[in-house]
Amino acid sequence: MDNLYIGNKIEELKETGGARIGMVNATWPFATLLVNRNELKLNASIIGSFSFNPSDIIAIEPYTIIPLLGQGIRIYHRVENYNPKIIFWTFGSPEALIARIRQTGFLSNTDIISTDIKQEILAAQLKGGFPIKTSAGITLVVIWNILFLSDFYKFITGKATGSPLGIGAQLALGFAFFTCIGMLLSEPFRQLILKEGWALNERRMFLYFLMFISGIMLIVISFVPK
Repeated sequence: MDNLYIGNKIEELKETGGARIGMVNATWPFATLLVNRNELKLNASIIGSFSFNPSDIIAIEPYTIIPLLGQGIRIYHRVENYNPKIIFWTFGSPEALIARIRQTGFLSNTDIISTDIKQEILAAQLKGGFPIKTSAGITLVVIWNILFLSDFYKFITGKATGSPLGIGAQLALGFAFFTCIGMLLSEPFRQLILKEGWALNERRMFLYFLMFISGIMLIVISFVPK
């Protein structure tokens, strides 16, 4: 939580947490909620960024699955290009977070927003929230599944014994690892994956995390008896 106060009023609210967009989830700390009087912005790393002006919001309500572990706020909105289910996860009280959002003046703001801010929000909304090109996303998922499932096919058909995780799983994890490296180091490669206008900075931490996890899993699987 990083609030900017002017007197007793919150000028800008910043909260780190997780997010759920549709069926896709980003855990803490891969989402950031930023709110001021004119804009609410949710940066959810690789699963997208979402910007709203006050008139886009229908309601913001507490959302709880499991107290402390699965609680947050749900943002009901009117933006057609965004997934209708947008949730920000927080370890704190959802009611308290909504109260702080209200203190920024965002929920009660009926003023005319400046043209520059409105155009910036509209441009973000037209991009649709999800940063990865559809064709690239489908290709990455298909390659990952083919590599991973090849091990299970061999195991089920009796062509492999021991652990069901073998060379296919290693190739899948290596594919994930080097895809992250490519996105971090190569601008042409990023252009193949990310939609036009999407910056790497808001997704960099997630890519480092994915590299770490895939690297550790690759090392562990390499030592599993085949």
